[in-house]
Amino acid sequence: MDLFDHAADRDIAGKPLAERLRPRRLEDFVGQEHVLGPGRGLRRAIEADQVPSLVLWGPPGTGKTTLARLIAGRTGSFFVPFSALQGGVKEIREIVAQARDRRRMERQRTILFVDEIHRFSRSQQDAFLPHVEDGTIVLIGATTENPSFEVNAALLSRCRVVTLRALTEEEVGALLDRAVAAPEGLGGGPTLAPEAREALSRYAYGDARRALNALEVAAAAVRLAGRAVVERADAEEALQQKTLLYDQAGEEHYNVVSAFIKSLRGSDPDAAVYYLTRMLEAGEEPRFVLRRMVIFASEDVGNADPQALQLAVAALSAVELVGLPEGVLPMTQAAIYLALAPKSNAALTAYAAARRLVREHGPQPVPLKLRNAPTKLMETMGYGGGYRYPHEFEGHYVAERYLPDSLQGERIVTLSESGLEKALGERWRALTGRKGEEG
Repeated sequence: MDLFDHAADRDIAGKPLAERLRPRRLEDFVGQEHVLGPGRGLRRAIEADQVPSLVLWGPPGTGKTTLARLIAGRTGSFFVPFSALQGGVKEIREIVAQARDRRRMERQRTILFVDEIHRFSRSQQDAFLPHVEDGTIVLIGATTENPSFEVNAALLSRCRVVTLRALTEEEVGALLDRAVAAPEGLGGGPTLAPEAREALSRYAYGDARRALNALEVAAAAVRLAGRAVVERADAEEALQQKTLLYDQAGEEHYNVVSAFIKSLRGSDPDAAVYYLTRMLEAGEEPRFVLRRMVIFASEDVGNADPQALQLAVAALSAVELVGLPEGVLPMTQAAIYLALAPKSNAALTAYAAARRLVREHGPQPVPLKLRNAPTKLMETMGYGGGYRYPHEFEGHYVAERYLPDSLQGERIVTLSESGLEKALGERWRALTGRKGEEG
């Protein structure tokens, strides 16, 4: 960091609370123990001063920028922040030239931090490639989007992707406690009521910046009102949403989710849409609800109506595309369809039955006739011998045994008489009737 960076760090007056509380030491970083805990690979690389180029992928407020700054400080590197929206290839060339001079004359590494790297054009990303490869710069990119889709494959292959997770409620709570107590935080006042702390921790949804910004807004309002304690109502107002009766100590959250799934299973679209609305209006993360709907489409509808899974996945894609509030429409459409679709739990029961056989009997040998014979030796050992190709027979079917010999006669799949599964079951029974021809 240069002289101006140090001067800016000393002058924290007027900075947002989240910025004032940004940790200066790796030991003060909260969360991400799966990558920064003792003995973890990234932690070891930082401590050994062998940090490769990185792409930090995670939701907002999980510490991507903070972690990049801490890595630079811990390794004694020169930290250069770069905006994908404000800089172009020309600016990249200037940064690279300065980094090359700095390495040659001062023996100092340059860490180039690119926030929202997914917004970079292909030409901007390509401009980094040779300089990342020859070590002129260490690139640390931050993104909330899947880097597999948003970062050039060539650049991504030269970086290590580090996935950051949303903070837990306990971790957000610890940050709130630090903010209340630290001199650079609220300065000892106002204090935070337990109910307000719970609301901020829970409804920040793992976003530390959101929690701290809301705390700062609530604290300012409390000071203006001449009060000494931030109450739950202050926190709710700062979060700009009411925390509806939905997640009291966690119980109501599970109650409403359970009621939603059971309403879908019970083919009651009125109740399903009601509980869906309860969750969304209380601030539930849409992806959580949509994941449950996708699971439900296979677990409780399955092949009775295969379109149910397609519609649930389409709703997930639609919400990711349009966001809220419009995203409630494809979610409601999918909920109504799932509630009224014919039901079957055949996928659930079939997997459970197969899992039981695998666990009880272990990995039984695959019949020789079902094995490939890529070598002459395997062919002479009988691999693939006697296999009958179904497409060479009438109806594209030939009676055959496919399960391991020791499991012959076991029934794994049980189809319902509901929707399309009834027709599938009739076809299966018709095929089974020909098994007297088995060889």
